Amino acid sequence: MCASQTKTSPRLIDVLLVEDDPGDVLLTRKTLESEKIFTSLHVVGDGVEALEYLRQGEKYGDAKRPDLILLDLNMPRMDGRELLAVLKADEDLKNIPVVVLTTSSADEDILRSYDLQASCYVTKPVDLDAFKKVIAAIGDFWLACVRYPPHDSG
Repeated sequence: MCASQTKTSPRLIDVLLVEDDPGDVLLTRKTLESEKIFTSLHVVGDGVEALEYLRQGEKYGDAKRPDLILLDLNMPRMDGRELLAVLKADEDLKNIPVVVLTTSSADEDILRSYDLQASCYVTKPVDLDAFKKVIAAIGDFWLACVRYPPHDSG
């Protein structure tokens, strides 16, 4: 736990997981729960659905703006690279931190993600225990230590 969080209870952090693999969604959710990481997790399956969520489209009229986005790169319809470019070009969404969480370890994906202003890039391990450790580490840092920009949302 970070020193800044020891005197008060951690606040609930809203996380948007943009992931098309149901197994990774389940594992991420279970790890966040088992590690007792204080989070409200919302899940969408691709970039198109993520934009609908973030812009409070018809299906997500009461969606709350997330504090953090966990983003897979390889998805149908609109992939993570395309979504990241749209997010960082949008004045209303560009300040939301984005953690790229993907199976790709290709240098071109890493460089492109950082060029598109990803907050960090994490390669998903294929080993189950290692995957859990990565999710727990993301939670420890991004959900317990980081200060987020204020935002106006309903």
